[in-house]
Amino acid sequence: MALITTGNALIRDLEKFGALGVYVPLEGGYEGRYQRRLRAAGYTTLHITARGLGDVAAYLTRIHGVRPPHLGKKSTGNGAAVGYVYYAPPLISTHLEQLSSKSKGLVLWIIEGNILSDQEIEYLANLPKLEPRVRVVIERGGDRAFRWTSLDKTLLAS
Repeated sequence: MALITTGNALIRDLEKFGALGVYVPLEGGYEGRYQRRLRAAGYTTLHITARGLGDVAAYLTRIHGVRPPHLGKKSTGNGAAVGYVYYAPPLISTHLEQLSSKSKGLVLWIIEGNILSDQEIEYLANLPKLEPRVRVVIERGGDRAFRWTSLDKTLLAS
């Protein structure tokens, strides 16, 4: 891999496929460079981790309930003492509303994507078809050099 890369091939493939599975060197550093290239090309990037997502579809596109750890505190009333449910807005819809008119779209960059199930990966691969302004990049594993492929192809390989 070249020392300085423009990232044009990644951007072209991301626009072509909508969702990419990337394999990054374990020492890190490359993903930040490509995220910078995406921002320079006019995309807004949102960097999240796959750990703790729960129901991916609900977390990204619908209002969903979250029950944080109660840490010894109990809820009041006659119900179960498991704590209160707090409702959070959908992540993607909230960020899409805040996009500037000059932005090409939102790139959802998900790290630790190797823990996601095949069903979740399939949903994320189809997400750009449901919402055309969203692109998805999922880190699927490690490799000696930074490489990427269509997310559908990584689903077949797993």
